[in-house]
Amino acid sequence: MSRPLVIDEAEVEITAIRAQGAGGQNVNKVASAIHLRFNIAASSLPDDVKARLLASRDSRITQGGVLVLKAQRHRTQELNRLDALARLHELVQGVAQPPRARKATRPTRGSQLRRLAGKSRRAVVKAGRGRPDLS
Repeated sequence: MSRPLVIDEAEVEITAIRAQGAGGQNVNKVASAIHLRFNIAASSLPDDVKARLLASRDSRITQGGVLVLKAQRHRTQELNRLDALARLHELVQGVAQPPRARKATRPTRGSQLRRLAGKSRRAVVKAGRGRPDLS
């Protein structure tokens, strides 16, 4: 496995916002949720990693190539900040390794015969559903 990629903290924009959902007075008063924005194109990540990250069909990546994460699992801002950074790091590490190239294979003779036998069995079943010959 290759070395883990390091994301510079200066490239990450973190904003504290009020969390949603249940929590009573704490949720209504305290800005404990974290809104993390990471501009993929302007980052110091290697070009191949940037390309794979932008190509991933993740709904959290905007049209402009900015990854937006919202962390509000925990009650404290510090834990939510660590959670958001960990999720960002996990996402980047997931695309850091290039996908393995697919090796083309051919079906075996036995699998071809089994497929054809199944098709002919099915044809017999369907042929039996026709109108009976009354002659």
